Amino acid sequence: MSTTDPAQGRPAGGQYQGDIPDAYRYEDPSAGYGWVLFAGSMLLMLATLNAIDGIAAVSNSKFFTQNATFVVSNLKTYGWVLIVTAIIQAIVGIAIMGQVKGVRWVGVAIAGINGVIQLLFIPAYPFWSLSLFALDVLVIYGLVAHGHRTRR
Repeated sequence: MSTTDPAQGRPAGGQYQGDIPDAYRYEDPSAGYGWVLFAGSMLLMLATLNAIDGIAAVSNSKFFTQNATFVVSNLKTYGWVLIVTAIIQAIVGIAIMGQVKGVRWVGVAIAGINGVIQLLFIPAYPFWSLSLFALDVLVIYGLVAHGHRTRR
């Protein structure tokens, strides 16, 4: 059954034509907040994983690829860099989930720095580094695209 009247050639009934006036619009204050919570929880997870990778790299474990050549230094240096990055990520992740004003830009910066570190860490553990890089990209997206506050 069609909703158009064949005799008149237009929609049957009194359908509203046009856009909703601004007086009747509402802006959901929590729109996109799920992405911000996701970004905060991913930063906490990345901090945990980076701490584990950093400790494994510093402790000479057999976890990483042997005879890998790195761009700048050796595996121990990257291990310490990952440990320091993990500490900063944990602090920023907790602050983001606590809705501290302005800290999401620090989250974007630390996720970008961690992305670069993970790309430099590829010779030690290639697929793992690329997976963590993908999570960094999602964190940046969540904080930049959905991390705004509504203006009142």
